[in-house]
Amino acid sequence: QVQLVESGGGLVQAGGSLRLSCAASRRTLSMYPVAWFRQAPGKEREFVAGIIVSGGSTSYADSVKGRFTISRDNAKNTGSLQMNSLKPEDTAVYYCAARRSGVLSLYADEYDYWGQGTQVTVSS
Repeated sequence: QVQLVESGGGLVQAGGSLRLSCAASRRTLSMYPVAWFRQAPGKEREFVAGIIVSGGSTSYADSVKGRFTISRDNAKNTGSLQMNSLKPEDTAVYYCAARRSGVLSLYADEYDYWGQGTQVTVSS
């Protein structure tokens, strides 16, 4: 079992930046694709960004392309999401997720491990 813990959320004004981190309880995170999802009140959980095991390929939702950057440090067993030019519509709880399969997925129900989430609020 892998436990994931997110940190770095908070309140920021529109146009500002935040960096989310995801720490894993076991070094096996380095063996899994990692993704960030978010869920706003009354909405379904949606894919934000994902990164393969090697870090050599990433994927982003259209709504965050050019503003968010996903990365990972396999030596430290961590993942990160740098969020720039934040907009009020980015307000949500952000979750880190990992998948035992080696293939990155856009679908939340295909991920095996989840963090508890961290709140990001962007004020206008």
